Amino acid sequence: METIGFIGCGNMGGAIARAVCKATAPQNVLLANRTPEKAQALAAELGCKSGTNAEAAACSWVFLAVKPQGMPAMLSALMPQLAARKDRFVLVTMAAGLSLARIQALSGGRYPVIRMMPNTPASIGAGMIQFCAEGTTPEETAAFCRLLAAAGRLDEIPESLIDAASCVSGCGPAWAYQFIEALADGGVACGLPRAKAIEYAAQMLAGSASLVLESGQHPGALKDAVCSPGGSTIQGVRLLEQRAFRGAVTDAVIAAYDKTKDMGQAK
Repeated sequence: METIGFIGCGNMGGAIARAVCKATAPQNVLLANRTPEKAQALAAELGCKSGTNAEAAACSWVFLAVKPQGMPAMLSALMPQLAARKDRFVLVTMAAGLSLARIQALSGGRYPVIRMMPNTPASIGAGMIQFCAEGTTPEETAAFCRLLAAAGRLDEIPESLIDAASCVSGCGPAWAYQFIEALADGGVACGLPRAKAIEYAAQMLAGSASLVLESGQHPGALKDAVCSPGGSTIQGVRLLEQRAFRGAVTDAVIAAYDKTKDMGQAK
């Protein structure tokens, strides 16, 4: 019987644990956290178990859901236990900037590792998750995809692309929320009640994103379809272009990418 352990139950670890508990029997899942009460509360909600880092590290799948800066100390403490294991296990990391090779070095062995970059919409099954692997079998990769299927879309990509990918879909929700808030502020300024302005802005963004994915059309073509000659939308587009809207968004991705690279180089 395969068991799944989580070390870390924060926003991202908790979201992935929720998805995993939909794909496998919750009693096969064990949650650990620096604050045990957080793991215990989530375990009670999901119907799984809670325990220590050492107990989670004894599972078939070990999800490392801690921040990059906390990874060295956490893995250093587990290194003797991992080295003593005789059975096969897979480490799954979601720490930004830390490469597969870095996780293997920190854990003290060339263990099979999957590096995944999820985002917060995974908590409602609408996530975008990129991943790459080192030392896993095709069967293990397929099993990983089954475990995460309830979290959203999965895409296996070369590790050389995963930092860039994480800065688009991993950081992107924060900017999407800023955009929704700004749209709602504009609606309120024009007389809409706040709750309705937020609802309209959020549903508009969700629907627009779905149309991009389902139609396969270029976003520019879809934008043009909304802009009637002499209409109001093109005036808004003109103003956003004046204010360097697209350039600012592009620069935000690049800034996040540079920071991610810095985190990966930190000792």
